[in-house]
Amino acid sequence: MNEAIKISSLKKSYGTHLVLNGLDICVRQGEVFALLGVNGAGKTTLLECIEGLRKYDSGNIAIIGKVGIQLQSASLPGHMKALEAVKLFAKWNKVALDNTMLGALGILDFSQKQYYQLSTGQKRRLHLALALMRNPDILFLDEPTAGLDVEGRVSLHEQIRQLKEAGKTIILTSHDMAEVENLCDRMAILSGGRISFIGTIKQLNETVGKHYTITIQTESGTGKYASDNIGETLLALLTEYREKGETILDIQIDRGSLEQHFMKIAKGE
Repeated sequence: MNEAIKISSLKKSYGTHLVLNGLDICVRQGEVFALLGVNGAGKTTLLECIEGLRKYDSGNIAIIGKVGIQLQSASLPGHMKALEAVKLFAKWNKVALDNTMLGALGILDFSQKQYYQLSTGQKRRLHLALALMRNPDILFLDEPTAGLDVEGRVSLHEQIRQLKEAGKTIILTSHDMAEVENLCDRMAILSGGRISFIGTIKQLNETVGKHYTITIQTESGTGKYASDNIGETLLALLTEYREKGETILDIQIDRGSLEQHFMKIAKGE
């Protein structure tokens, strides 16, 4: 696939503190790509460098196509109506209003509401509409569903899928691993200013390994056991319980979650 964004040997420091230490990342056209990292990993700095909001010290960032950015918050005047904001951005970008896009995002339902009156979900949809005003090829979504209720999250997830189907390249940040698992083709995990992992969820699981938790319930209580080799561990446990003469009532086997795998790599374990 062709590249939408190519980052080579990117470095950024604040004084003597090296925040980005020679990053290399390629984002493919038409994919949903997640940038992940714990607080202080350099994720926000990397995003700002890519978006052109912050200068970097060395390296190269190549972006192929028009960019749209949906920030978590916007500095829109509180008494500006939603439709007024849309018209203002359309005029800035010298484009006609796309009522189809506005209708799909539900903007027309609250177009006459002032910005301060909008719910968190309505503000998120308005920010997305403003980011899409130029019909960008590449869309940056910074925590797009933060603060949304379940209905708002489901609606926005569907809109993101539709944008992907329309051929948009989407780079998003999120602290919700379920969201990443449901939406993203690939991810990059930052740790200490470096890329600790880049690839698919399947590749992440294979990298971290198969870590299981076995829960065994008997008449005398419940025991939990961690294992990297479920076959050997389970056989040994069953043998042990049989020798003790305990009757097993239930067995549950859980594989490590995406969030556990993310934290393991993000913390450099």
